[in-house]
Amino acid sequence: MAENTNIHENYKRKKNKEEMKQQVITFALMIVFTLIAFGMVKADLSKLFVIPILLVLAAVQVGFQLYYFMHMSHKGHEMPALMIYAGAFVAFMTVLTLSVLIWW
Repeated sequence: MAENTNIHENYKRKKNKEEMKQQVITFALMIVFTLIAFGMVKADLSKLFVIPILLVLAAVQVGFQLYYFMHMSHKGHEMPALMIYAGAFVAFMTVLTLSVLIWW
């Protein structure tokens, strides 16, 4: 029985270590993306070049936030993840629709 508990503790410790490693790597990537964004703005590059890249970097950072820091990768978070993705889809479609109506 004690051996079984020890195996479970070792598994949990290993799993927590891997999760912490992923979170640190993700946090470092988000800092790098932020520095890239500031560097691009500071370099006074063309707005037509900078704005799409900033939007992509922001979308990637939102994905990192949701997936790693909000623990959406864990089991049991399927319904909240579905609701967040559905809300993002509805927001995207709303912005797209309003943009087309205004453009037309």
